[in-house]
Amino acid sequence: MTASEGTTRGRWIGLALLAPALVVVVVFFVAPLAMSAIVAFRRKDGTLTLEHFTKAFDLYTTDLLFTLVIVLLSTLLIGLVAIAIAGYLTLGENPRTVSILRWLYRWPLFIPFVVAGQVMRTFLAKNGMLNHVLIGSGLIEPLSAQSLLDWRGIVIAFVWKQAPFVTLLLAGAMASLESQHIEAARNLGARRLRVLIDIVLPQVRGTLLVGLVLSFVTMLSVLSVPLMINPNSPTMVTVDVAYRINTFADYAVANALCLLSLVLAAGGAWFYLQHAVGKVEKA
Repeated sequence: MTASEGTTRGRWIGLALLAPALVVVVVFFVAPLAMSAIVAFRRKDGTLTLEHFTKAFDLYTTDLLFTLVIVLLSTLLIGLVAIAIAGYLTLGENPRTVSILRWLYRWPLFIPFVVAGQVMRTFLAKNGMLNHVLIGSGLIEPLSAQSLLDWRGIVIAFVWKQAPFVTLLLAGAMASLESQHIEAARNLGARRLRVLIDIVLPQVRGTLLVGLVLSFVTMLSVLSVPLMINPNSPTMVTVDVAYRINTFADYAVANALCLLSLVLAAGGAWFYLQHAVGKVEKA
């Protein structure tokens, strides 16, 4: 067998190994995206149009902005929570607290969004567990108890559900760092917060960004949480998509809203790619 024949054979073997993954991507991602674009840009008579996007902007501009603000705020809080938990798991000095936190923070990972939405619907209601605990501890008066089943409830549900995922990635990246730099800084008198911000975080910034971008995209696609916690206007785009389909059977506007959500998700991907390209250029 010549060298060229061996190379050709190796390419065919590589393509055969990639074929199942490529089929899954085409069938479950590329084809639905193409069908969604076709429906969103076509009238019933088959001609091309932008009227479905115009209608989507006219009816749901506020909801698009609401969705973007909610997801960005949730992403920011997820990052802060993940940094705090992963930082303590890495730099904490109390072994018992570290072991309890390591065991406890992962629980929401195994809970579906629909269950998380139902849990928060009960927990954050006016007569829910949160207000009962606050009243019982004397922190608030019974008359001042209020429901958090609005935008705040959505943010709390998203942060509670997604923070463990980012924390798991971040804690693993921090655990793989060489300990000499951390020990040297601690020996020079640097506090844990200073070590975390100046030494640890710059080395795991890429992992943190990956986790946040994945969480950003995931939260854009969630229907159950906003539907259970805050279905009233303004609400998230996923609720609007379900409303257009279930109430009006208006698949054209629904697909237009989906493509607009894809643009928002592409913004997060662009931000990550810019960071990755900049890191490669510096290297």
